[in-house]
Amino acid sequence: MATPLGKVRGLGSARRGTETFWLQRLTAVANVPLVIFMIVSIVSHIGADYGTVRAYLAQPLVALAMLALVISAAIHMRIGLKEIIEDYVHDDGLKIVALLLATFFAVGIGLACTLALVKISLGT
Repeated sequence: MATPLGKVRGLGSARRGTETFWLQRLTAVANVPLVIFMIVSIVSHIGADYGTVRAYLAQPLVALAMLALVISAAIHMRIGLKEIIEDYVHDDGLKIVALLLATFFAVGIGLACTLALVKISLGT
């Protein structure tokens, strides 16, 4: 039974309300145009040489769009993995290990992609 104040605030037993739900929906909506942009970028550069693709990725707007995709996708992936682990892993110790590994994986992928984009953008 929720109190009237709890109903208004939308807080459940976890005291977090719907924060994760809305963050995952927000990243999903953000990923749609960003993934379309990435697909168009890939298709438009099929058969291009390395220098052409590197020059394209070094353009500031392209690099920012790709960086936004990397960050949004990493956050979305982390939330999805967390929800799956919490729903299907029942052993508490294994759940903690799996959540830590999922977090490190998402952060690692995000950092590696960000570093690659920065290196390409700066020409180093």
